[in-house]
Amino acid sequence: MLHRLNTAVGSVRRSAIREFSRMAKETPGCIGLTLGEPDFDTPLPVRNAAKLALDAGDTHYIENNGTPELRAAIAGFERARNGMDYSSDEVIVTVGATEALFTALFGVLNPGDEVVVPTPAFGLYESIITLCRGTFVPLPTEDNGFQITREMLESVLTPRTKAIILNSPNNPTGCVYTPETLQAIHDAVAGRDIFVLCDDVYRQLVYTDDYHSFAEFRDLRPQILVIQSFSKPYAMTGWRVGYLLADLPVKRELEKVHQFCVVSASSTSQRACVAALDCDPTPMREVYRRRRDDALGRLRAMGLDVCEPQGAFYLFPSIAKFGLDSAAFCTRMIREAGLAATPGFCFGSDRHIRLTYCYSDDQLAEGLNRLERFIRTL
Repeated sequence: MLHRLNTAVGSVRRSAIREFSRMAKETPGCIGLTLGEPDFDTPLPVRNAAKLALDAGDTHYIENNGTPELRAAIAGFERARNGMDYSSDEVIVTVGATEALFTALFGVLNPGDEVVVPTPAFGLYESIITLCRGTFVPLPTEDNGFQITREMLESVLTPRTKAIILNSPNNPTGCVYTPETLQAIHDAVAGRDIFVLCDDVYRQLVYTDDYHSFAEFRDLRPQILVIQSFSKPYAMTGWRVGYLLADLPVKRELEKVHQFCVVSASSTSQRACVAALDCDPTPMREVYRRRRDDALGRLRAMGLDVCEPQGAFYLFPSIAKFGLDSAAFCTRMIREAGLAATPGFCFGSDRHIRLTYCYSDDQLAEGLNRLERFIRTL
């Protein structure tokens, strides 16, 4: 009966990131620097809030878009911290940022609509676009320092362009879009019926004081969809809660997708997320900053070309000089050096690999030692 399945499902590949993580686990003694998951536990106040919710019997159906308490807290947080003017009625609490992305893309795409994605980019985007019957349009940026000019963007815009996805800080590069890049994108989409999806899930893990999100362009408010997550800044990957912000008329349509896809996010998790918004992720961010500095210095001492990440917890060094594609490089590194990284082809850039530094200091240091020994053999 496979021939009777949705053809879009058959055209989507399984996550290569997970595949290389599996290979690492099956290789005795292998160290993995693959998954982008904080090594910290969820802060105690967040866990205690969930326990209190359970003890209070908070285990029943809730409003589809999220509890009034959490939606109000999100709106207040975004207003106070990021200058966003969304009301609680313009918030959809989702099952992680992944569901927020799916809800947004399923809600805006018709078959054949094009979505521009600057690459390198998280592979999830292409998969969701494909499942939603859209067309993935990559916009390569690695030859421009991972930034975008108006000319670059105009070269891929067509009458079929329905949306652009912006991820800043970026996974896998850690790059933050400059004000010049953001202005160029603004000028290209202003006056066009194009949605801009701002995947800002690493916004609280930024190492620069000069960070700006495209969502700050409030003159384009009806076109902007903001994606956020509790997973990365609060070490809550297993809780599976995120949210989607959208202009009210658009949000009222998108909430139908959310309602019939998942009904709602967990009631207990939402009580915990209210507490999370009162937590300060600065201590965790400063640990990531120190690890970034240490790992960046090590990579450059090895002679690897790598841009300095300004956010998130990823490094994206070039392996072009070794004459291997990224899959071959990473496969050999697992087998010969006992170190797993994520090949760049997963992100649309076969000349790089992704290393994550949200691991313990000892694991990260030993991983870099193994990388150094490995590249000496090439």
